[in-house]
Amino acid sequence: MLRALTCALRLPRSWRPLGARGCASEPAAAGREIQVCPLEGPDQGITEILMNRPRARNALGHVFVSELLEALAQLREDRQVRVLIFRSGVKGVFCAGADLKEREQMSNAEVGVFVQRLRGLMNEIAAFPAPTIAAMDGFALGGGLELALACDLRVAAASSAVMGLIETTRGLLPGAGGTQRLPRCLGVALAKELIFTGRRLSGTQAQALGLVNHAVAQNEEGNAAYHRARALAQEILPQAPIAVRLGKVAIDRGMEVDIASGMAIEGICYAQNIPTRDRLEGMAAFREKRPPRFVGE
Repeated sequence: MLRALTCALRLPRSWRPLGARGCASEPAAAGREIQVCPLEGPDQGITEILMNRPRARNALGHVFVSELLEALAQLREDRQVRVLIFRSGVKGVFCAGADLKEREQMSNAEVGVFVQRLRGLMNEIAAFPAPTIAAMDGFALGGGLELALACDLRVAAASSAVMGLIETTRGLLPGAGGTQRLPRCLGVALAKELIFTGRRLSGTQAQALGLVNHAVAQNEEGNAAYHRARALAQEILPQAPIAVRLGKVAIDRGMEVDIASGMAIEGICYAQNIPTRDRLEGMAAFREKRPPRFVGE
């Protein structure tokens, strides 16, 4: 059993840097619904995924999902990505959920296939090697909230962000992992209450329930949650990247099993960290009373 666990918990192969990726300021990326922006200077290591489909309020349509899957596939191989932030380029909206106009044109079979694809997208976000943060500066409805739930951390604007997992008046229910991730986040009884009622929450209410890590007062620009998410990412940057990634693995896998198996998973993760250069650098920096210089190896 331990051998099987070791194979399952092995870190992904060494990440390699990718070429330049389209950012919102680059003409080649201007027409894309998903834009990838690696930050520079003191924020190097933070990469942003900008969701930019204004006419449909970032609804999860075919092109949007395809471009997001493509971006994640590339970024998961990039060792320069230490923290990944999901944010919106559409003021007042994080993600409006399913693209109902597209869905109306689908057959029942096509709807089933597409929802399965959405579930795969959320699983890719949840399994991303580096920490992920959802910066929710507006509506996060249905699949939009499911996307945020797939992230490790969530920051919301206190009053303007409204979150709802389902809209029963439209006959919708969570189909991209919400019925599984919400109870793991909030507990079974509270998750059932929110799902059964289709209730919407403000950012402040979501924080009180434990659905988001931080709720912040919105600013005039409408990007207060993004700035708090970026500050949170800056706190993660100085930490040893391998230890952070292995910590994520240990927590995510450990939550799926009993505590004894979880302890075994933690031990396997710790064993993978022992021979790394980062651990030795951390020990040397402590001994020499200086900031560590981690390289992710």
